[in-house]
Amino acid sequence: MPETVEPASEPASPAAGRRWRLPMGARSAVEPHRASTPLELLFDLTFVVAIAAAAAELGHAVADDHLGHGVVGFVMVFFAIWWAWMNFTWFASAYDSDDVPYRLLTLLQMAGVLVLAAGVPAAFDDTDYTAVTVGYVIMRVAMVTQWVRAGRGDRASRATAYRYALGTAVIQAGWLARLALPDTAGLIAFFVLVPLELAVPPWAERAARTSWHPHHIAERYGLFVIIVLGESVLAASRALAPAVEAGATTDTVLLGAGGLLLLFGCWWLYFAAPAGHGLARHPERAFGWGYGHYGVFAALAALGAGLEVAAETLVHHIKVSDGVVGFAIALPVIAFLLLVWVLHAPLHAFPITGLGVVIVACGALAAIAAAAAAGLPLPWFAVLAALPVWALVTLVVILDDRQARAA
Repeated sequence: MPETVEPASEPASPAAGRRWRLPMGARSAVEPHRASTPLELLFDLTFVVAIAAAAAELGHAVADDHLGHGVVGFVMVFFAIWWAWMNFTWFASAYDSDDVPYRLLTLLQMAGVLVLAAGVPAAFDDTDYTAVTVGYVIMRVAMVTQWVRAGRGDRASRATAYRYALGTAVIQAGWLARLALPDTAGLIAFFVLVPLELAVPPWAERAARTSWHPHHIAERYGLFVIIVLGESVLAASRALAPAVEAGATTDTVLLGAGGLLLLFGCWWLYFAAPAGHGLARHPERAFGWGYGHYGVFAALAALGAGLEVAAETLVHHIKVSDGVVGFAIALPVIAFLLLVWVLHAPLHAFPITGLGVVIVACGALAAIAAAAAAGLPLPWFAVLAALPVWALVTLVVILDDRQARAA
């Protein structure tokens, strides 16, 4: 992934006509007007189910005052979701042939994520990761097959493709073996296997670099951000629905407005500037940018869980303290703001060049969460928590306007 180069082999075009099978050659890294395909969009939608399940279980853990257990389960499950999605995304950017075998293997991955999603409740409630692991391995085995196809079709990057296939296949045996371990040993094994998974792409790309498309990758990541934000909106609205049906009150209006402002502000900041140009100029930063989005996606999903818990406090009057709920909302937003700056500012994809301004906004969010712990009502907390985010949005608008006038 670290550099976009023209492939030595003949690039393959998307499937045309009625040919059911095409050679899987490398796509051009500079292909004009490269955009997400309908299959990629459908693939993303299946991940909504898994993300929603993970966020819902995190919300239940927060509401039941089992925060530590919930966070650990969320981190583990979300890694499986994110890593399977990310590997498909980068592979498709370099090798999408859109023929029948490619589509059927993608269908197999979609089936895998549904199996994973079905196992999320058991993973949180009983620490039983069997279904999650099986679903994950299904997706990864499909990717092994895709990489073998790529190795056969792209002679210039054959060693890279086979390294991806070999590394991925070996590690899946480790994930399956982990199921036989007791809980503590299984947790340790998780934190051993994750670095091994993360090490496969850098190791594979040393042989030859794949021809991923920077603007296509940036679009794919942006679309996934929108999907996660949409799931957060759905979770919060679903939790607020009983209160609205009983008659909207000032509290429900404030909480709903505050949550929407937070989510919309996060959307605005993420898309403040296109990342594709930065990835094209600095392809050596692709690994850090791509890997760092685990935190971006997880933070947005966790924000949805926090908003859902806040809504449930109005409807069901759960026992968890307002301070815990406040920080369950504030901490994901803080993580999101910091990560967006860290990932996008070096690519010149974020108008605010100084980290200090972002840190001040994060400090304000933490202070507002502390006020919730001290007695600030949650509906008002939600509105006030949106203010630092929108202060950054306002600054982005001002800086963009200045830049446009100076051009």
